[in-house]
Amino acid sequence: MGQREQMREQIVKEASAIFSHFGFRKTTMDDIARATNKGKSSLYYYFNSKEEVFEAVVEREIAHLRKRLRLAINSSEDPKEKLKNSVLNRMQAIQELENLSAALKSDYLQNFGFIKKIRRKYEINEIEMFKEVLEYGIRRNYFQIQDLDLASVAIVTALKGMEPQLMSSEDNKVEFEERLISIINVLFYGIVKR
Repeated sequence: MGQREQMREQIVKEASAIFSHFGFRKTTMDDIARATNKGKSSLYYYFNSKEEVFEAVVEREIAHLRKRLRLAINSSEDPKEKLKNSVLNRMQAIQELENLSAALKSDYLQNFGFIKKIRRKYEINEIEMFKEVLEYGIRRNYFQIQDLDLASVAIVTALKGMEPQLMSSEDNKVEFEERLISIINVLFYGIVKR
C-alpha cells in the first residue's frame, strides 16, 4: 500500500468515528481535519468532498461486513448452521456498523446518488451471499427450494423488515440472539403444524 493509500485509510478510519458520533449531516470537513491532525486543504488532496469521505467510510464497513459474513459462512459444514450464522452475524454487524446502517436506512441520505449506488451494491451482494448458502444446502439435500433467486430475495427482504424492531430494542446481546434464533426457526420450519 502506497503512502497516499495509507493516508486515505487513516482519514477514513478517523472519519468513521466522527460520522458515527455526529452523523453525516452534522459532520464537517473541519471535524475530520481536526481528528486526523491535517489541514482541511490537505483532506481535499485525498477526497473531493465530505460525501466522498463518507462513501469510503461506508465501503470500508461493507468490506468488514463481507469478511465477517464469509467467516460466519465458513464456520460450519452444516447448511442450517451456515444460514443461522449468516443471519446472526449480519444482524449484529448492521447494529454495530453505524455508518453503514445510516447509509442503508437514512431518508436524508437517500437523496445522494452515491448512497443509492451503495444500497443497490450492498443488496445485490447480500442476496448473492444468501443464495450461495442456500445452494450449498440444496447440494447437501438439506434445503428444498423451488426458486433460489426468490428465496434469497425473500430472506434479505425479511431481514430488512425486522431490522427496525430488532435494532430499536434495548435487549441485551443474549436476548437479541434469542429473538433472532426464534425468527430463524420460523424461516426454517414455517408456521404450519406438522
